[in-house]
Amino acid sequence: MVGGRYNSGPIVHEALRIDVVIPALDEEAALARVLAALPRAMLRRVVVVDNGSTDRTAAVASGAGAEVVREPRRGYGSACLAGLRALERGTPQPDVVVFLDGDYSDHPEELPRVVEPIANGTADLVVGSRVLGRREPGALLPQARVGNWIASRLLRLLYGVRVSDLGPFRAVRFTCLCELAPSDPDYGFTAEVQVKALRAGLRYAEVPVSYRRRIGRSKITGTLVGSVRAGYKILSTILRHGR
Repeated sequence: MVGGRYNSGPIVHEALRIDVVIPALDEEAALARVLAALPRAMLRRVVVVDNGSTDRTAAVASGAGAEVVREPRRGYGSACLAGLRALERGTPQPDVVVFLDGDYSDHPEELPRVVEPIANGTADLVVGSRVLGRREPGALLPQARVGNWIASRLLRLLYGVRVSDLGPFRAVRFTCLCELAPSDPDYGFTAEVQVKALRAGLRYAEVPVSYRRRIGRSKITGTLVGSVRAGYKILSTILRHGR
C-alpha cells in the first residue's frame, strides 16, 4: 500500500479472473515487448484497444495472442472505455481489470504487485505509483511531475487520502468500476476514476512501481501544448467530480 514495500513475488489468488486493457495508438515498436512481459499465466484476457493507429499496432497485438478491439474515436479515455465494453460483453465478467500503457514505460511483470491488495481483500482500487517506485532518469518529464504533484495534492485536500500519483498502471474491481461509470474520453479518464472512487469511499491503495522512458514520443506530455491541455483537463476533472 501507500509507502509500503512488497516482496518481489506477491501471491495473487488463483480464483480471481483478471483481465488486462491496453490502450494503444501507434505502438507497433513497443507493444510486442509489453505483451511478452505480461505474466500471462495469471491472466484470463488481454485486450489491446487500437485507437486509430496508422501503423501495425493491431497486427502486432494479434500476432502476440492478444484480443484486438478497434476504437477509431481518438482519446485515451475512449480507448479504455472501448476495452471495458468488450469485457462487459464477456461471460463471466472479470473480477479485476488492470490498465497499463502500450509504450513499454510501465513494467508489465510487476502486475502481480499491483493486483495484490485487491486479491488479499484490502483494496478496491490500486494505483501503481511511479513516485514511490524507481524511475529511470528522464522517464517522467518535468511537466508531468509538476502536474501530477498538483493533482495528487488536490485529491489529498479533498478527501484526506494519501495520494502520490495518477499513474496509468492500475487495477480495480470490475464491479466497482462499472458502478463508478467513468465517461471521460480524453486525458481525464484516470483522474475521473480516482476521484469518483475516493468520493464513493472505495478502499484505495498505492504500490510502488518502476517506470522507464517510453518507446516513441508521448502523445500527451511530448509537447508543451499537449502537456498544458492534459494538465487542465485532469485538474478540471478532479474539481468537477470532487464536489
